[in-house]
Amino acid sequence: METHSVKKETSNEKIRNIAIIAHVDHGKTTLVDHMFRQSGIFRPGLEVNDRIMDTMDLERERGITIAAKNCSVQWNGVKINIIDTPGHADFSGEVERALTMADGAVLLVDASEGPLPQTRFVLKKTLEKGLKVIVVINKIDRKDARPDEILDEIYDLFIDLNANDEQLDFPYLYAIGREGIAKKSLTEESDNLHLFFNTIIDKIPPPRFDKEEPFQMLVSDLGYSDYLGRLAIGRVFNGNSEFNGNMVCINNKNEQIPFKISKLQIYEGIKLKEVEAVESGDIVVLSGMEDVKIGDTICTKEFSKPLKRITVDEPTISMEFTINTSPLSGRDGKIVQSGKIRERLIKETLQNVAIKLEQTEDRDRFIVKGRGEFQMAILIETMRREGFELSVGRPKVIYKHENGKILEPIEKLYVDCAEDFLGIVTEKLSLRKGRLTNLVNNGHGRVRTEFSIPSRSLIGYRDEFLTDTRGTGIMNTIFSGYERFRGEFPTRSTGSIVSDRHGKSVAYALFHLEPRGRLFIVPGEPIYEGMIIGEHNKSGDINVNPGKEKKLTNMRASGKDESIVCSPVQPMTLERAINFIKDDELVEVVPHSIRLHKRIFSAQKRHMQRSVENKNK
Repeated sequence: METHSVKKETSNEKIRNIAIIAHVDHGKTTLVDHMFRQSGIFRPGLEVNDRIMDTMDLERERGITIAAKNCSVQWNGVKINIIDTPGHADFSGEVERALTMADGAVLLVDASEGPLPQTRFVLKKTLEKGLKVIVVINKIDRKDARPDEILDEIYDLFIDLNANDEQLDFPYLYAIGREGIAKKSLTEESDNLHLFFNTIIDKIPPPRFDKEEPFQMLVSDLGYSDYLGRLAIGRVFNGNSEFNGNMVCINNKNEQIPFKISKLQIYEGIKLKEVEAVESGDIVVLSGMEDVKIGDTICTKEFSKPLKRITVDEPTISMEFTINTSPLSGRDGKIVQSGKIRERLIKETLQNVAIKLEQTEDRDRFIVKGRGEFQMAILIETMRREGFELSVGRPKVIYKHENGKILEPIEKLYVDCAEDFLGIVTEKLSLRKGRLTNLVNNGHGRVRTEFSIPSRSLIGYRDEFLTDTRGTGIMNTIFSGYERFRGEFPTRSTGSIVSDRHGKSVAYALFHLEPRGRLFIVPGEPIYEGMIIGEHNKSGDINVNPGKEKKLTNMRASGKDESIVCSPVQPMTLERAINFIKDDELVEVVPHSIRLHKRIFSAQKRHMQRSVENKNK
């Protein structure tokens, strides 16, 4: 029996499937650019943009990978499918589904910064799947590069993540990504990536499959085409498929839905190429099936056997999404209806397995659950750019209840800051129930610390951290699990400056409000009752009139007629707004503005509600 199974198992030597893992800004997208150029994807003389794989506007603006994407290059007759994975833990759903298509991974590490928390997260998932890893130490041309120390740190990381002996014996290369150079040793001369390509082909195993099994494909990603409809993207695990083949899709309820492939495509460079048949181990794009979800299996009618579904970590953060109820609603965006918002959120859950949607009793209100507030901010920003108007509430952590005890999500927080700021950072984090678990001082003026801290403690802390470290601190987190609830702690100590009427803001009024706190608006902006126009210096909220004009008299006095100049205002970003608001406040998100307001617009009604709450206490 054993001999028979060995005979059936074979591999496709013409294909390699690799995932590229790197922390934000370690040079992954630049390296992939040079892989395209040196493999002959582009004809000579063709003008090509940098960072080809950053297809979303948000990815180009922020310099990060948000969505996992596929492409391919050819080298010495072998097709190398490249799966670009996000480096941020908030996009863990993208990482986990991307890794289902890979047989190996390239770990890209900065020669100065070393392996950072998000690298750790994706690498952990990779090692758990038993994938072979090639390590590339990038940016060795940096003045502060320390490649030998970084290699030791990578070995320590592999050991820490319980890598087996085979995984520990990883091949490693040194690279200068922006120049397209890879070499085996620091002293070796090189001017290309040929060694890198050859290492991938030699060290990453080809995809294995059972040649006696019929066609089986796991859907790892979804796309949409105006001409073809829903696109199912995934790896062929067994068998071959021909154009117009009759298939079935096995969903999460084990139901078999028949369909006919209308178009069969594979990746060639960054584009799709139509083909008549595909091979086992290749990554393909199928169309012809409308009701398909990530994790479904596509196979033949005669052999309908499901593959293991993709599983992702549970959401840890929830946010309220609702229609825009402010007096200015409908003036800026094209899409304001709750039904359209609901459709858009359902579409997001289909494409992103890490996002969950819950409908509330109020049909205008939805609860969206995900892995972190950054993931939520990216979703909201994307919707805003698509023309949506909506309001969102403060992020809340999702608690678990076991044996009568409350458990809360805990993060590992990694802080890199100057020695001078260590005291204030440690003090603030300890107030928020953080515990210092590790501290490393290399004697270069900066320290690296690790904290164990509740997820809820970090909501609203990022801006404070940047202020405390004068913009020089680096903060990264990774989810570490659930622990006993650590108790309450004081949240935002300041109140809000709230407008008490409709109109337009006036320079005279804002100038005289500046001593009361930090303002969010400039003269000439529309205002309404209940809109938050600034942060109060003191703990309570304050109602003000930002449209108050100077009284005109026929008396002239020296020194009274100078022009009023208001202090500059830092533009309100979505992340700042989400981190700032309290539970009784909402962020109004429209295509060209971000405003904050109270849930109850009327100052009188808010006062009555406070009175009732104080009586009940």
